[in-house]
Amino acid sequence: MAGILGLLLGAGGARYTIIQTFTATSTWTCPTGVTEVDYLIVGGGGGGGKDRGGGGGAGGFRTGTGLAVTASSDYTITVGGGGAGSSNIANRGSKGDPSSIAGPSPFSTLTAYGGGGGGSSASTPSGSGQDSEASGGGGWGSNTTPASAGGNGNTPSQSPQQGYNGGAGATANPNRVGGGGGGGSGNGAAGTGTGGGTGGNGVQGPSFASAFGGAGPGGSPATGYFSGGGGGGALTANAGAGGYGGGGAGSATTNGTAGGTNTGGGGGGAGDTTGNGGAGGSGIVILKYQAPSQTVFTFKGSGAWVCPTGVTSVDYLVVAGGGGGGGGTGGGGGAGGFRTGTSFSVTAGTAYTITVGAGGAGGVVSPSTANGSNGGNSVFSTITSNGGGGGGAFNLAGNSGGSAGGGGGRTGAAGGTGNTPNTSPSQGNNGGASLSGNTSATGHGGGGGGASAAGSSGDAPSNGVGGNGTASSITGTSTTYAGGGGGGGYSPVAAGAAGGTGGGGSGGTNSGPGGNAGSAGLPNTGGGGGGGDSGSVNNGVGGAGGSGIVIIKINQ
Repeated sequence: MAGILGLLLGAGGARYTIIQTFTATSTWTCPTGVTEVDYLIVGGGGGGGKDRGGGGGAGGFRTGTGLAVTASSDYTITVGGGGAGSSNIANRGSKGDPSSIAGPSPFSTLTAYGGGGGGSSASTPSGSGQDSEASGGGGWGSNTTPASAGGNGNTPSQSPQQGYNGGAGATANPNRVGGGGGGGSGNGAAGTGTGGGTGGNGVQGPSFASAFGGAGPGGSPATGYFSGGGGGGALTANAGAGGYGGGGAGSATTNGTAGGTNTGGGGGGAGDTTGNGGAGGSGIVILKYQAPSQTVFTFKGSGAWVCPTGVTSVDYLVVAGGGGGGGGTGGGGGAGGFRTGTSFSVTAGTAYTITVGAGGAGGVVSPSTANGSNGGNSVFSTITSNGGGGGGAFNLAGNSGGSAGGGGGRTGAAGGTGNTPNTSPSQGNNGGASLSGNTSATGHGGGGGGASAAGSSGDAPSNGVGGNGTASSITGTSTTYAGGGGGGGYSPVAAGAAGGTGGGGSGGTNSGPGGNAGSAGLPNTGGGGGGGDSGSVNNGVGGAGGSGIVIIKINQ
């Protein structure tokens, strides 16, 4: 998510126009009181070809109004990546990835497809551009006749139309040139004896998208246009320009220019074998909707929030990603740091960074056992919650973090230090130790620390339980976050310990010779992963930590 922009409306009660922009795949939780959205969806652009390569086709362009949505439901927002430019004359540029909005039944998924790749000199069939449901890629500039064809756009047919055809390459010696990739509003131009084909022009987005995208005709305005095709490469002549709306320019002796980031522009074709095709530009998804005052915004992915006009303070909850459990008699992963506050001052029109931390990977057991990885930090403005510490493996200490990982279950490994770095109020607690009496045959991993309690120590006859999390009612419903992961142990001796309340995963349990993996922390809770257990033959990997979450409630 890359932005939210609000405007207070006076008549009929306070409501805000919210513009929410997604520049990476994420989840949108529909706020209470929202029943419909307007949208823009742009797919990833295709990559340019190599050696008189064709330009990449633009990503598909879809926009609409009044799309029905359901409050409190989660919608998966997929933002397509641009296709890779060709680095081998035997391959076209790669097709861009689709962007989409998908939701619970009866919601019908809306998709903008990726643009087709530009042709290269030895790609098949015959160096032609790639067909696409969006825009087709340009053909390469062959030295034989007939010229290599551009790819067909809107193929198979889409309604409404998402793109146009790529231009053919030219065979005129010595100026063999690639065709331009198709754009969102027209075909790519064919290459000529004097230059590579220009990419097809893009489309002006709806007014709510005017601050995003690429430049318009002649570079003005500087933003607001999307889905320009990539320009064709040229061997000795002028390379083709990219279409407006983010299309990358072709080149002669260097790499083709990449399509604009988050425009869906096609990548430019490369002129000869020393350069590579330009990558296609990534796509974008933008939503516009009306939200009432006191609205709660839930972020399950990273981005930025632009404070609406009329809003001066917010309440917040920032939970980081939980740490992964340790592998093989592993300690539980520490919960992600938990920070919350009220009446935090914000300034209308200011963009505030939002980062949602990923859960840390569980510790592996091959080629040797390893600690779990720390979770990722979550950030809102100046508030940073630190990722939970990974659980210790075998006889290794747990990692420090927002809440810390528990110690590995053998020979007295220490738990890590929580509230690292120090915050006030504290963001978390220490991990539990594995007590010194444990041996290779009686291992008991310590529990990961939680937001409200330290992890318990692993000691015969039990593994350490994860520390409990802390409840928050910022959404209007009490929900507990940031529980520590339970410790794993030596499986014939003790069952894996429970994770703490608030999403902590349990330690692995197995009554036989093989070790079982710890359970993962729950998504969007910041829970720590459970430690893996050990058997007489094999060791189990640690469970992954749960991802974090950021929640903002506007107070006006």
